[in-house]
Amino acid sequence: MAYRNGVYVAFNGCNTTDPTKSDIKYFNILKAWDSSENIDFSFVNSHEKTSAVRDSSKITTLKSRLQARMRDSKNMLLIITEHSNANRGLLGWEIEQCVETYKLPIIVVYTMCSGRISSTNPYQKYWPERLKEFIDKDNVKSIHIPFKKEIVLRAINDFSVNNMPQYTTTIYSDSVYNQLGY
Repeated sequence: MAYRNGVYVAFNGCNTTDPTKSDIKYFNILKAWDSSENIDFSFVNSHEKTSAVRDSSKITTLKSRLQARMRDSKNMLLIITEHSNANRGLLGWEIEQCVETYKLPIIVVYTMCSGRISSTNPYQKYWPERLKEFIDKDNVKSIHIPFKKEIVLRAINDFSVNNMPQYTTTIYSDSVYNQLGY
């Protein structure tokens, strides 16, 4: 098995190939943080570990490439927006594969949250159905955080296949937020 050091990033494609109308913009922010010499943010992007897939590729080709990326990943970073609960595209399949086949913890990142997360209750309405099912059945380990650079980096480094969150649904304590200046 390959060394599992990548971060598998997933988001709702919003049933479009237009990046301005898709949640891919948040993935692009992560990549911009990573590529900037002026920002302390670094991660191994699992999507760069295999060759690119064209929008016209067959679904079997796409799934095969995504599985190769998941196989080399240490965790899944799931970007949640107001569109995430729409059950379309491959997001539910990606969550299922990451949990059931590759046993990845999920870092659930909320773009609509500007401060600390003290409870997931206000955000559950945005969860994709497969995430909700896995959490309800206690079949996934997850940490829930705001889409903020320092805490995203902390979670990427804190949680992996070798260091799972303790509970199905975990949040950071106030002391972690204080350490990071929130």
